[in-house]
Amino acid sequence: MIVDLRIYTCLPNRVAEFVALYEKMGWPLQQKHLGNCVGWYTTIEGELNTVVHMWGYADQADRERRRAAMAADPAWGEYLAEVGKRGILIKMQNRIVKPAPFFEALKK
Repeated sequence: MIVDLRIYTCLPNRVAEFVALYEKMGWPLQQKHLGNCVGWYTTIEGELNTVVHMWGYADQADRERRRAAMAADPAWGEYLAEVGKRGILIKMQNRIVKPAPFFEALKK
């Protein structure tokens, strides 16, 4: 398994707006296309105005297939356009991570 770790930095005092928009427009689409949400969080300490979410995939090919399907969905384009129009985000990052060997062994 791999995990797509996504980190979004919002303008100050705009996290609640981003979360509400995502819940309404983004979450249903990502559940439909990506499926395995490992976690979805907002920060309360440290670097504030940050949203972190993680999506699990069998491997990189699975990730690419699922994300391509989502990108082809016109509703996803509408969501991205709305986020852009509102100018909520400052920065977006993602990292592909994999479990450490000892962690994988614990899950078996």
